[in-house]
Amino acid sequence: MRDPLGATWRLIRWGGALAKHDALIPREITPLLPGWARPIAGLVHLFAGREGRDGRPGQRLGRAFETLGPVAIKLGQVMATRADIFGIEFARDLGRLKDKLPPFPTEEARREIERSLGRPVESLFSNFGDPIGAASLAQAHPAWLADGRKVAVKVLRPGVERRVVQGLDAMRLAARVVHKLVPLSRRLEPQAFVETVARSMNLELDMRLEAAAASELGDIMDKTRAEGGHMSAPKVIWDGVGKRVLTLEWAPGLPMTDPAAVEQPGLDKDALADNVVRAFLTQALDYGTFHADLHEGNLFASAPAELTAVDFGIIGRLNPGERRYLAEILWGFLTRDYPRIARVHFEAGYVPPDHSVEAFAQALRAVGEPVIGKQASQVSMGRLLGQLFEITALFDMHLRPELILLQKTMVSVEGVARRLNPDHDLWAASQPVVERWVTRELGPKAQVRDGLRELLGGARALSRLVQDPPAAQTVVVEREKTPVWLAVCVIAATSLSAAALIVSLWPRMLG
Repeated sequence: MRDPLGATWRLIRWGGALAKHDALIPREITPLLPGWARPIAGLVHLFAGREGRDGRPGQRLGRAFETLGPVAIKLGQVMATRADIFGIEFARDLGRLKDKLPPFPTEEARREIERSLGRPVESLFSNFGDPIGAASLAQAHPAWLADGRKVAVKVLRPGVERRVVQGLDAMRLAARVVHKLVPLSRRLEPQAFVETVARSMNLELDMRLEAAAASELGDIMDKTRAEGGHMSAPKVIWDGVGKRVLTLEWAPGLPMTDPAAVEQPGLDKDALADNVVRAFLTQALDYGTFHADLHEGNLFASAPAELTAVDFGIIGRLNPGERRYLAEILWGFLTRDYPRIARVHFEAGYVPPDHSVEAFAQALRAVGEPVIGKQASQVSMGRLLGQLFEITALFDMHLRPELILLQKTMVSVEGVARRLNPDHDLWAASQPVVERWVTRELGPKAQVRDGLRELLGGARALSRLVQDPPAAQTVVVEREKTPVWLAVCVIAATSLSAAALIVSLWPRMLG
């Protein structure tokens, strides 16, 4: 935390904005509070304005976050993915949180581009248009290159870095306070949660990193197209990339936020829903790198079922162990092998070892059986997520910071698929990708391959040992000599003790 006093003041401002929208201690929870806390809640409710009288708690919190700037908006977006913690209705309301602001002037954007690239705008673009979208961190402009290609130019807002640093300081202070004063929150790792948000935002503030992510994911998507992965990424125009500027080729198709996108001639909505799920899982399982912000605003659709992803500010990464964990969990649910799912949780360390594997498997069965093989319209997601949250509390499972982006993206992807097809079966769409991965990585051929790798690794280690044996070491054992003064003291103490014993026994010896 760089500025504790400033963070404290901003946190007070946050509290004021939340109270104004009746989102600090919502009136709906007042009857659930202990008697001593209700007068405090009543006092907070006096600060609620007109904004605090309309809508549900999630809607009011979303409106409050929209007034508090980019960090609060990002926090709300991440909270919207944790329906297992906050409830399905609350998360759905937060999911409608809008990251839209009035655009800053085009001339100011041109100056930012020239400062970042070190060259006039006209030297790169034959035409540079007015903004077509503005968010809290950046805004986008259409432009045309000299060769006639249409591109999208993303420019950071002037001074946004300072606002982000200040907002993150306030959020870190809030996480510390919550961790210290609310013991029940510690299982959810509030400080780790905040640091995940902070890392994500810091990456979004350097357009060079987003360009690299777009290029990397574009290569991955090109490779997956041979396996049926119908998702692509616009090419990076590297001459138009700087710390505060990113230039990409114009995405084909229509944005999925446009109602006309799903009405395009020849578009197959069912196939499109399957493709968004399978593209995400292929990226995560096969390559360990995935687009971690796959909502409708970042997806373009074109017939028959092609997807183009944009906005690469948030990229998720999974190491081999986490990829195996994800595949085993999904495969366990698909095959209804709950003991296997439970063992994976324990092997990964997600459930403390003092709990019973069998009991955890039983709890997973209670969650999985009502869902597997059923259409989305037949599943009560609120009931399902409520059960999951109860299970995580019952078995002392802590929030895993490295899996936050994975969970967030899975929720976003499922939401996109179900808006395309309300009866979409996420499990059926997942099965081909997961089955292919399990067969390749855990099947007989994989076991033989892993065994050969271990043998080869052992042979190499033995070869290195033979070629470069460890140097012989001589061990010298030195016996410490007992100090003379210590020996004299011990002898004197022993002599006095013996004399005292003889004196005490002498009368009996004479008698």
